[in-house]
Amino acid sequence: MSTRPWIVDDDLWMLIEPLMPPWPERSPGPRPVADRLCLQGILYVLYNDIAWQLLPLELGFGSGRTCWRHLERWQQAGVFDRLHRILLAELNAAGELDWSRACVDGSHIRAKYDSNPHREELRKRRILPVISRRGAPNIKGLGKLRYVVEQTFALLHQFKRLAVRWERRTELHDAFVSLACGLICWRRLKKHRS
Repeated sequence: MSTRPWIVDDDLWMLIEPLMPPWPERSPGPRPVADRLCLQGILYVLYNDIAWQLLPLELGFGSGRTCWRHLERWQQAGVFDRLHRILLAELNAAGELDWSRACVDGSHIRAKYDSNPHREELRKRRILPVISRRGAPNIKGLGKLRYVVEQTFALLHQFKRLAVRWERRTELHDAFVSLACGLICWRRLKKHRS
């Protein structure tokens, strides 16, 4: 990873730029900051977990308020969700995704729902239940399945802003998560191509 991971390279920008909604006609006021610089400011906040008002102006990203407004606008336009879907499709086309299983980190069901009829219903749906039976010590190999979930958390926690949720608005936190997932996919795709 580079020493400045918030810098958006040209290849990634070519994917993101067409997803950006156009800005309304320019109104009087200060000259607008370029979208790419604002995205780098957002990434700076995502990687370093700083308050928006502490975003260093000398880096050229614009003010924290400007970057925050761009984040809000792009979230409303679904930019980061679409980016994530595009990158997942490219990873899938490259054969880098394993769709053979899905892991759910937790589920909230009543305790007595582990029964043979429930297991049979899951099997009919071609779902392999990995549920401990009451009184059983441990499921052999569960750690191998659990690793997928833990690895995902580790990948997301390299983005310090996600370690503690500072965003009051859920949709902005979701935008950060989608952006982080997109960046993880982008790195994996770049690694596959090289």
